[in-house]
Amino acid sequence: MIKRLFIANRGEIALRIIRTARRMGITTILGVSEADRQSMPARAADETVLVGPARSSDSYLSIERVVAAARAARADAVHPGYGFLSENAAFAEALAEAGIIFVGPELASLRAMGDKLMARKVGIEAGLPVVPGGEAADKDAARARAGETGYPLLLKAVSGGGGRGMKRVDAPEQLDSQIDMAMAEALAAFGDARVYVERYIARGRHVEVQVLGDGVDAIHLGTRDCSIQRRFQKLVEEAPAPGIPREKHEALMEAAVRLTRHLGYRGAGTVEFLVDAETFDFFFLEMNARIQVEHPVTEAITGVDLIEQQLLVADGQRLGLAQDDVSITGHAIETRINAEEWTADFRPSPGTVQRAAWPAGAGIRVDSHIASGDEVPPFYDSLIGKLIVLGTDRAEAVERLDGALRAMQIEGVATTVDLHGRIVADPRFRAGGVDTRFFEGLAHG
Repeated sequence: MIKRLFIANRGEIALRIIRTARRMGITTILGVSEADRQSMPARAADETVLVGPARSSDSYLSIERVVAAARAARADAVHPGYGFLSENAAFAEALAEAGIIFVGPELASLRAMGDKLMARKVGIEAGLPVVPGGEAADKDAARARAGETGYPLLLKAVSGGGGRGMKRVDAPEQLDSQIDMAMAEALAAFGDARVYVERYIARGRHVEVQVLGDGVDAIHLGTRDCSIQRRFQKLVEEAPAPGIPREKHEALMEAAVRLTRHLGYRGAGTVEFLVDAETFDFFFLEMNARIQVEHPVTEAITGVDLIEQQLLVADGQRLGLAQDDVSITGHAIETRINAEEWTADFRPSPGTVQRAAWPAGAGIRVDSHIASGDEVPPFYDSLIGKLIVLGTDRAEAVERLDGALRAMQIEGVATTVDLHGRIVADPRFRAGGVDTRFFEGLAHG
């Protein structure tokens, strides 16, 4: 039984995990860096343990330090949240050697899904369609792959995520310079310079399926659309994905469950697809073997606490939900509120939040670790909160989002609140079903 849970993360996701664990009667121990000792999650946790200096490479990303802290805290399990070590197989292996439960999938799934080329191979084995492409070990291989896929194309880091090591190439003369940059980014971010070539679908939508598995059975909890992105970083997510024909929608969810069962996957995961915005044909991209930033929109439309499900499966229990138990009601939208100067190329805006007045009311949820007087340190991701709204339908959700953004007041640091207001006012967003080029039109239209 999990009685003492070590949380190897920070910010809003750490606070989110603390709240569910507390409701389940689990003692929470939060690993903090020097910069986060006075943070809201640190104040909320039952216990805190220092894992290292402010710099994440010396604290939240240090396997040795985190495992040592979890052992010293006599933790039964570690929840990694998202980012940092959440999909690191070496971290999960080190915890297993220390006799500590990793709240996430088993090592085989982590390794298979952590390598994009392996993930493609597993997807094909499970019968999922994949985007044409393949590995490019060097420039000659990249040129050969490009000849097969055609232009435009994407270069992607094999061990990548979050848009790092990803470059779009529109013409052959750009390939050499872009592959140099992609490999350098991939090496710096992941310690692995390998990249692969993938056909670029001009009008693509980023649609994902939330899945739960217990190693034997698997279910889905519907779709999410994450097509509004800037440089492959998500800005807005909604559930269910709007404007997709019913039969294609069902096929997406069925394919995700098929892959989850094929893997014998345990825990919560997200199967990501690229959907052609014109034909609605879809292609498997990858599986994120962790909780997602955008998980609250799925919780809003299903009423399922995904953190609770992760903890129950990690504790050795079978899924307590069958597919027929999952009902999807209403429409939910999430906007990521970042401490950034979005009009200055999204420059980070650390500092003291002098005032944080988050909206409240029917159908409004805020996941944030920031209150008036709190610090936004310069060392980490700039996410300071997530605004989630639920409506009986998409139109009501959009209006609720508009009102909530207008009511939000964050002072002391620059934020993306005004940007989201602009997105909500855009007729294309109001219509629904935008593709991944939406932000280009917003920024330059």
